[in-house]
Amino acid sequence: MSDSSSPPGSRKPGPGAAPAERGLTHELMQQIEGQQGEPDFMTSLARGLAVLSVFAQHAREVTMSQISAETGISRAAVRRVLYTLGKLGYVGEQGRGYVLLPRVLGIGGAYVAASSMTAAAQPVLDALRDQVHESCSLGVLDGDDLLYVARAETVRIMSIGLRAGSRLPAYCTSMGRVLLAALPHDTLESYLERNPLRPRTERTLTGPREFQEMLARVRREGASLTDQELEIGLRSIAVPVRNRRGDVVAALNIGTQAGRISLQAIQTQLLPRLKNAAQQLGALLN
Repeated sequence: MSDSSSPPGSRKPGPGAAPAERGLTHELMQQIEGQQGEPDFMTSLARGLAVLSVFAQHAREVTMSQISAETGISRAAVRRVLYTLGKLGYVGEQGRGYVLLPRVLGIGGAYVAASSMTAAAQPVLDALRDQVHESCSLGVLDGDDLLYVARAETVRIMSIGLRAGSRLPAYCTSMGRVLLAALPHDTLESYLERNPLRPRTERTLTGPREFQEMLARVRREGASLTDQELEIGLRSIAVPVRNRRGDVVAALNIGTQAGRISLQAIQTQLLPRLKNAAQQLGALLN
């Protein structure tokens, strides 16, 4: 007997299946399930977007089985979604799986072109990068993730390449912590209930009480410094970007290799320039 609470074409993992890691796809599938019974909600379109979200979390091609496992959507429904996206030119077959095709850039590019924040941020990021000779980024919260919306890079400092559109866990990133610290208390509590503080390295802060104390410190000091908590060898410092009304609308950061600059130098040399850049950007935002 099928589970009447599951979206059409979806399934629940079997007894031995590993639960999908929390992220954009997980959030979308929860939202889809929560909209069941809403007459104007197009479940088939929502499933298509959930399938697309899987590609954003993988650097290489993904298989039909991977997509089905990560979304909970049946293989038959995934096959139909991929067939449709392929006919429209958004995905193509490669090797044993599927990859995104350049047509998807039109969707993301439209956001970048229409966003006053990203348009204003890029010159500020470029100038900051040239001043400090380190990679600089602008990020916002999207669901439970930190979403990169603009970036000025020197050399790659992480094992994964970061770019506009990249997503990382908010709790262990400097920008994510700045944004979490600005959330209302109830919203932050809900976030913490949904997102266990799992260690990304042996340095990751995972104690709930210590994490709350750290966020309180970020609020007081207006900056967040992480030392190899997301990836060994990476240090990062971030500050909030406030619009003209004083609302925190984004976070700005500088990332550097741990062996290149000391924690003290980050605070004395990089932080003042970072705060100045955030003030410049904030003055341009309504």
